[in-house]
Amino acid sequence: MSAFDPAKNVPGHIAIIMDGNGRWAAARGLPRRDGHRAGAESVEAVLRACGDLGVGYLTLYAFSSENWKRPESEIDALMGLLAHFLKEKTPVLMENNIRLKVIGHLDRLPGRNQRQLEKSIALTAKNDGLTLVVALSYGSREEIVDAARALMEKAKSGELDPAALDVETFARHLHTVGIPDPDLLIRTSGECRVSNFLLWQISYAEIVITDVFWPDFRRPHLEEAIGEYQRRHRRFGGL
Repeated sequence: MSAFDPAKNVPGHIAIIMDGNGRWAAARGLPRRDGHRAGAESVEAVLRACGDLGVGYLTLYAFSSENWKRPESEIDALMGLLAHFLKEKTPVLMENNIRLKVIGHLDRLPGRNQRQLEKSIALTAKNDGLTLVVALSYGSREEIVDAARALMEKAKSGELDPAALDVETFARHLHTVGIPDPDLLIRTSGECRVSNFLLWQISYAEIVITDVFWPDFRRPHLEEAIGEYQRRHRRFGGL
């Protein structure tokens, strides 16, 4: 990867598919839940690094709509880790002027997680530094269907003329309304797919794949990915 230059353009919005917790644990003879715990430490490290580097938005794919298919024991462990992380790390968000936002079908989460999320979002709402967007119970296809359904209801009621529908209007009905599209998408663990993550929003994002498992991902790896981003020329369909 290319060398990172802090004097060059730093992406305003970085999205990360945090992959490899299970394989990290398996390689060490540990249960998968230990990989998820180790991955939580990477979240804090990357948060601090993004704040230092002047990144405006960081979106993390924490739990997909497809992840509900996993064994109940693993889901329970993940939800417990989420509740613990929010309780322990919300003060860190406050100390670092980080605002928390969440996207996804949150009504599917356990009540304790919903309550803690509401509390953390409210506490950090006035922070104006880095915005952390956490995708929970999130799937991009479902998000797009949600938007289409809402627009159909508006057309049915006469609130929207179908002929007037454009890209900007559609985007305002996505879960990410008010959040700029990602400039850089990073996926850890070497897998080369986007896994139903921000399909609409990453249309022109630069994609960087790293072989590093998420629990090992730290600031140097982030800077390497940004260095690769800085090397590329973004044309957005032009010349």
